[in-house]
Amino acid sequence: MDDKLTIFIAVTAAAVVLQMLILAGMFFTVRKLAAFGQQQAEELTSRVIPLLQETKKLTTDVQTLVETARPKLDVILDNVSVVSSSARDETKKLEATLNAFMDRARIHAIRADEMLTRTLDKVEDTSSKVQNSVMTPIRHLNGVLQGIGVGLEAFFQKQKPPQNGRHNDEMFI
Repeated sequence: MDDKLTIFIAVTAAAVVLQMLILAGMFFTVRKLAAFGQQQAEELTSRVIPLLQETKKLTTDVQTLVETARPKLDVILDNVSVVSSSARDETKKLEATLNAFMDRARIHAIRADEMLTRTLDKVEDTSSKVQNSVMTPIRHLNGVLQGIGVGLEAFFQKQKPPQNGRHNDEMFI
């Protein structure tokens, strides 16, 4: 049993030594990893801090710009609003004016049409009256003159003997 105890103690001692060596390896690896992480953190910090400082400066510049531009932007927005409402009002006025103009133009076109129609009716009536009052006496006078001409022609033809015994076809009415 002594031998067994000695073997057990030797195996246990070897396991403890092995465990110590594993723990030492883990310690050195973790220490090396911690040093690498510390180095990376310092490098990242050295890069990020200037970037953060620039960002802070940029933020203050933007804030200053916004603060100085805000009143100007408010004035511009107010002006745009005024211009928009003025344009809307002027558009309504222009629309009303154009509608009134179109109504007047329609009325004048109707009046002009009526005047032209009345004028053409009067010209037609006048030409009819002129035809009746001037042309009727001229037709009568023409008829009388034709009658006189036919009478004179007949009178002068009776005095001459008929030629070849023919009747004058013009005399026959």
